[in-house]
Amino acid sequence: MARVVKGFRTLRNHWKKSTFAVCVLSYGGHWLYGKHCDSVLRREACLVAREFGRQQIAPQERLRKATVILNPAACSGKANNLFEKNAVPILHLAGVEITIVKTDYEGQAKKLTELMEQTDMLIVAGGDGTLQEVVTGLLRRPDQETVCNTPIGFIPLGSHNSLSPSLHLLSDNKVKDITSATLSILKGETVPLDVLQIKGEKDQPVFALMGLRWGAFRDVAATISKYWYLGPLKTKAAHWFSTLREWPLVRDVSVSYLDPSLRPPDLPSQKPPRPNLLYRIIRRLKNRWNPPVEEPPKVEEPEQWKEEQLSTLELFIQTHNKNPVERRINDSLMICAEPDNLTVGEYITVGNKKEEDPTVFTKDSTKLEASACRLQLPEGAAGFYNIDNEEYEAMPVEIRLLPRKLRFFISAERREQLLLQTQ
Repeated sequence: MARVVKGFRTLRNHWKKSTFAVCVLSYGGHWLYGKHCDSVLRREACLVAREFGRQQIAPQERLRKATVILNPAACSGKANNLFEKNAVPILHLAGVEITIVKTDYEGQAKKLTELMEQTDMLIVAGGDGTLQEVVTGLLRRPDQETVCNTPIGFIPLGSHNSLSPSLHLLSDNKVKDITSATLSILKGETVPLDVLQIKGEKDQPVFALMGLRWGAFRDVAATISKYWYLGPLKTKAAHWFSTLREWPLVRDVSVSYLDPSLRPPDLPSQKPPRPNLLYRIIRRLKNRWNPPVEEPPKVEEPEQWKEEQLSTLELFIQTHNKNPVERRINDSLMICAEPDNLTVGEYITVGNKKEEDPTVFTKDSTKLEASACRLQLPEGAAGFYNIDNEEYEAMPVEIRLLPRKLRFFISAERREQLLLQTQ
């Protein structure tokens, strides 16, 4: 008992050192516990992957080949280490033959994808910028109709991973997000995604999976990092200072658009069984005696463009890839424009919400459904577009929807969750 009393007396007499020691031990214990949890997640994922690797294949079959486009600069330079520790062992245990191609500079993923050889699956390991470059490179290829049938897996390693919530169940643990995304690739369940083709007056088209953003909120979002020293108040501060420099922050734009087109029925996932021999003989004889009448070729009607003059704080042209499993009647893109009559307080509140989710709009916003649209900016207008969180110079552009153009791997759990949201 005397030793216990002596110990407490020592702690009281040296309370500064004791407090420092407690803080260090608490932080160290928390760090070690986090490392242990990450190891458990990796072990569980490797056990699942090992079951895929133990599946027998026929002698004439070959291992599945995957080409990985990896951006080592993503996640503040940690992407290569995260991928090597959390994704590569899972793919090797599952018996996937991987070829890793690392990018060295911005825009290289686009060139590498244009020159890529045929593969069984394509894996993009990076953020929004890497994914947007890969999609653009794929759809610029002369054989893009064939290459577009290659399923694509997305492993979120960037600072912005806008597509991840549509494909995977996200958490606060980076290791869990990477391992679950890798396992969804092995399980092979895919979902078709729409693509936006964005073409300027001179340059080659670029392609986007989420959308194009232009306006005051986009411009402020690019400056928020400058106010890092304000901590959680940096977003509000950025919007407040923007109103001091200029108010109102209204942009005028002319939007021409085409009405949405009807969505064709989904193709069956499996080929129907071949009819029996007797049925095929009867069908051939019937076609021989009564040949089917050829329908006259359809005359294409000229496109009927509608025009809208919009005055808005922000314009966002987006796909419906936020919920890719939702069944829709039309194939369309969404044109959303924020009203120009927000007060300063409402502007700051909406800006905070858009920092978390740019697809959030107010009740009074203008929303149009279209299959294609053209943006005509006023003369002398300057600024930048955000195309899948990548910055491009603002200019007149034509945007067309390519419905269900690419197929991405999706986790079964996330698919079920999205289906429940549509009910």
